[in-house]
Amino acid sequence: MPTSPTLTGYLAAWVIVFVWAFWLIVSRVAESSGLTIYDLAALRYGLAACVALPICLIWKPWRGMSLIRTAVIAFILGPVYILCVFAGFLFAPASHGGIFMNGVLPLFSIGFGLILYGLVPGRRQLIGAGVIAVSAVVLVWEAGQLGLADAWIGDLLFLIGAAFFSVYVVLSERWQIGPLQILWCGTVINAAIYLPIWALWLPSGLAEAPVGPLMLQAVYQGFVPNLMGLLLIAHASRRIGTGNTASILAAVPGMGAVLGALILGERIGGIGIAALVLLTVGLLIAVRRVPPQAA
Repeated sequence: MPTSPTLTGYLAAWVIVFVWAFWLIVSRVAESSGLTIYDLAALRYGLAACVALPICLIWKPWRGMSLIRTAVIAFILGPVYILCVFAGFLFAPASHGGIFMNGVLPLFSIGFGLILYGLVPGRRQLIGAGVIAVSAVVLVWEAGQLGLADAWIGDLLFLIGAAFFSVYVVLSERWQIGPLQILWCGTVINAAIYLPIWALWLPSGLAEAPVGPLMLQAVYQGFVPNLMGLLLIAHASRRIGTGNTASILAAVPGMGAVLGALILGERIGGIGIAALVLLTVGLLIAVRRVPPQAA
């Protein structure tokens, strides 16, 4: 019996939810392995580039891209972005990573779309954005009540990462950037720039890291979110539409909070749970649903 293309689209979207939520956990525990945030960035760019470079050399995705657009996309997906994200996990719980990166993306996307291209959001988007903003503020307040005094630093770093990524989302849609061009700009170019700097000047705990945690970080930072996530999102978007895919991805903050509580023992109070539910509702309201595409 042949597999339904629509079914595989929904399955791919839900796999991404678990992949991204578990990435929050893996990134949060990286410090305990002795690896620095600079090591994590090196694993992310270096290992992914080992796969991406041969593909790019064959298909030559740089053709058709201007130098300015290549530089902009590479910078947006570059070390400043990812180091802010990894540094956030030094201060805030894993659940806050999902909330302040994935959760607030619609807020930034609406803002940057308006600023860069004059894209006026609809009423539904504005309502969803308002709900998201309120829930995020409540979650920051609750972190202070639970004794997480420095969590706001991590939240701010996550917000900076979300701002970078939302600009990427707006520009990639506007410029029609393809998956191979993303691999070229976001992975290969950044590996070529960052790895020599890391090897020569940045602090590293790579040599002393235990083999088990090192392998976990290498596989997850180097291959899973970048390469696997990219392919799954592309498949889900083709099969069930970008709006439906984004609706499912609204589950990432909640799933991250659940995994953080189960695996890391992170605390979240009743107000925080209510705010997470509100955040998910806001995400669903803000997403513009797109019907599935024909197989």
